Amino acid sequence: MDMATVLPVIWFGVIGFGVLMYVVLDGFVLGLGILAPFAETEQQLDHMMNTAAPIWDGNETWLVLGGAGLLAAFPKAYAVVLSALYLPVLLMLIALVFRGVAFEFRFKANRAKPAWGLAFALGSMVCAFAQGVILGALVEGMPLQGGKYMAGAFGWFSPFSMLTGIAVLFGYALLGSTWLILKTEGRMQEIARGLTRPLVLVVVAFMGLVSAWLPFLDSRIMARWFEGANFWWLAPVPLLALANAWALWRAAMRHGRDATPFVLTLSFFALGFIGLVLGIWPHIVPPGLTIWDAASPPSSQGFVLVGLIILLPAILGYTYWSYSVFKGKVAADAGYH
Repeated sequence: MDMATVLPVIWFGVIGFGVLMYVVLDGFVLGLGILAPFAETEQQLDHMMNTAAPIWDGNETWLVLGGAGLLAAFPKAYAVVLSALYLPVLLMLIALVFRGVAFEFRFKANRAKPAWGLAFALGSMVCAFAQGVILGALVEGMPLQGGKYMAGAFGWFSPFSMLTGIAVLFGYALLGSTWLILKTEGRMQEIARGLTRPLVLVVVAFMGLVSAWLPFLDSRIMARWFEGANFWWLAPVPLLALANAWALWRAAMRHGRDATPFVLTLSFFALGFIGLVLGIWPHIVPPGLTIWDAASPPSSQGFVLVGLIILLPAILGYTYWSYSVFKGKVAADAGYH
């Protein structure tokens, strides 16, 4: 195979990896904001936010990697996605900035502390919902004519994209609750455990609704699953997801293995992501734009890949280092300045 065939596959994997890393790492921080209204006191909300305070602002690196990789490797897809989803992408970015400002200002405020706590919650909820809408719009498919998006500024708005927006919001809340089980003790951990089981049920229900809707979409995301003998070798993915959900349900109330619920939630997200990739492959913008149709010239992809080979180990290294340094439980009286 020549480089024009191989490089788009490599870059598809790189961008997918970057998106998955962003979802699982920044997802639990967004989940903390979504769960902020369940804090019984301002001190409890301090405790929740302090579990992520040392590491939260490095997680957006993966979002930047995914976006920059899309621009460099698949400029046609970048142009279509940004023009079609301009409003939800803008809403997501504004919410990310709003959440970040609220996170920092709340620790410095005195009388306005509850207001900044509310801003942190709203920013997290809006950002999570916008990301789900973007995902739903991509999965639903984008009508193209001559490589240009034809559905207008609000073509992304549909019942399916609203459903995926809510589904992602609850999914991030599940990440946040299991993160709190991992990082806290006492009353805060009890609240997180009490929230986790209902969230597992809600997330599984939404995953079922989304999966049941997929065969009726014009993008034919589920078509591959039922073509020929494909179902038999793809079936382990949803079966593993169901087994994972059952294990998570049981682990949520087991004391003594606090890391297990969070690890199972991460694997649940990973299995869902794998199922999505298997459904859309080889399209990067369903239903009509494949990775080879959208790819930049091999010389451009190869040039940027050299920089990625240098940069990616550095990103992985400092991510691992930061999480290693701040591993373990976070005390209720821990401070952030």
